[in-house]
Amino acid sequence: MPCATGVETLLADEAKRILGADAEVQSVRGGVEVQADTPAKLVDCTFRLNLESRLAQRVLWRVAVNFYRHEDDLYGIARQIDWTDWITPQHTLRVDVTARNSPLRSLNFPALRVKDAVCDVLRDATGERPSVDTFRPDLGLVLHLDETQAFLYVDTSGEALFKRGWREDVGEAPLKETLAAAMLAAAGWQGRPEDGPLLDPCCGAGTIPIEAAQITCDIAPGLLRSFAFENLLPFVPHEAHWRALHQAALDRRRPPQVAIYAGDVSFRMTDFATRNAERAGVLHAIEFKTGDALQRPAPVESGLLMFNPPYGERIDPKGTGQGGRRPQVNDEPVAARSGREQFDASEADDFFQRLAAHWKRHYAGWTAWILSPDMKLPSAMRFKESRRVVLFNGPIECRLFRFDLVAGSNKDRAPDKA
Repeated sequence: MPCATGVETLLADEAKRILGADAEVQSVRGGVEVQADTPAKLVDCTFRLNLESRLAQRVLWRVAVNFYRHEDDLYGIARQIDWTDWITPQHTLRVDVTARNSPLRSLNFPALRVKDAVCDVLRDATGERPSVDTFRPDLGLVLHLDETQAFLYVDTSGEALFKRGWREDVGEAPLKETLAAAMLAAAGWQGRPEDGPLLDPCCGAGTIPIEAAQITCDIAPGLLRSFAFENLLPFVPHEAHWRALHQAALDRRRPPQVAIYAGDVSFRMTDFATRNAERAGVLHAIEFKTGDALQRPAPVESGLLMFNPPYGERIDPKGTGQGGRRPQVNDEPVAARSGREQFDASEADDFFQRLAAHWKRHYAGWTAWILSPDMKLPSAMRFKESRRVVLFNGPIECRLFRFDLVAGSNKDRAPDKA
């Protein structure tokens, strides 16, 4: 199961919670590997991980691994698999290729050779060849090449798992659901009463509060979507088992265990977030309120702030992000953004200094977690972080900073690094 860089350990812990403490789960670079000793157990793991994982990008089933030197070797590797066990000629397919230190100059030709191998196997067995569908194939194959070895996987997920099935209204540079879940997991927030309330004061389209609400309501992230395995032959005999797992996930939904608060300075974004929460089945679990993060009072005495402020590289390095009206404090424009419009450097410093001062006055007793690519963010806020976690937002290396908020300054606290 691939995941974002920095999430491997969190995903391994999640996989063990989903599959049980005895499951054979191992963290590897860029993901997690799960071993099963029988095909039936492997099918069960595939069902459960697709339905329940909040952190994985996809669930891939490895069907071949071997050494290679040139493209013809890749054809031979794929040709040895009996693809009639997976699809019929009426199914469609697509091959994607990733590489790290591969000696091959092009990735297009390896994809073509693997596709030819699959089609040749089907043609020899049935007299017909399957078609290619680059948009929504029945059989998605992922070929990964390192310096000497080729790994071939069947993609059992189809669309990436961050696509939960509820997001329709988005703003600029929306946060992926898998990253929001990783932020919550890194903070140790599991939606339990002892974890306390959660507030996202700059929620954009609502990804963080919606993910949090589904966690506290015990709503499986895959309930609202379909998966590629539903069209693949190895899983057809296990359809009743899949239906039972899906129904069990539906039946275990519960009322929220903690309060969740969210809002944005933009009425448009708050409206987007509200509609997304309704589609996700958690509108009842979130209290949305349009307002400036620099003015919003604490809704309760203590809790957890989870905050993904906009930052320029995510939108446009030339400063053309469009988000809406500029908010005002004391009749002066400040850098809090409607939607996800970007900051320039001077505005960012002004915003975070104002935000820190506001938190010191009104949020003493809270814990704040902020995701940012700016390693100097604590200095800009004149805070000292108590922890920092490396997470990647797409290709952007970020830090998830933890600040333990107290009245006055906490600048002298020493951080723990992870």
